[in-house]
Amino acid sequence: MINDETVTRFIKYNRILSQLKSLGMARVFSNNLGDALGIAPALVRKDFSRFNLPGNKRGGYEIDTLSEMLDELLCGRNLENMIIIGCGHIAKALINHGDFTKDGGKIVAGFDIFPHDEKFKNIPIYKNEILPTYVKEHNIKIAILTVPEDAAAVMYEKLLALDIKGVLNFTPVELKSCESCIVNNVNIGLEIKKLTYMVKSTFNQ
Repeated sequence: MINDETVTRFIKYNRILSQLKSLGMARVFSNNLGDALGIAPALVRKDFSRFNLPGNKRGGYEIDTLSEMLDELLCGRNLENMIIIGCGHIAKALINHGDFTKDGGKIVAGFDIFPHDEKFKNIPIYKNEILPTYVKEHNIKIAILTVPEDAAAVMYEKLLALDIKGVLNFTPVELKSCESCIVNNVNIGLEIKKLTYMVKSTFNQ
């Protein structure tokens, strides 16, 4: 299993490769990828040699081959169906963004305690009561959580009971991974606070 930091770098490598390919490039060098990520070219080469990805310092790497092999390492190009819980403004912004397919995921349904729409951007929106049946029938393993703060912990417990294996958590509540489920917390308020502190302290505002 690849550790979290390496997975993050591999995802970023693949995104850069896609951009370079769109510019008509066929080969890339470790210093190109290193500069784009702000890391040493030696670390790029170490990452690739560890997983026997073909290429070298002199000849570089063939973009098509490297991208295909990175896809395989990152569990292939098959899309993972995802659901979104709590269909307010954040959820609709995520659905509106819609381009998760580049990253291996596809939002297939939304759930809310009081759905205001039957569909949003062709994504069906259901009442929460339908959630257990839908998860079972469609073999859903990943959920995006955008419910209000006071509902986060309860909904997380419900998702665990439904055997959800991964949760992308946009609520202010810090949820913890467990043996049966991996949680990625995305706390927008925390990130804004960190950024404002760094700007003020760095530029003496």
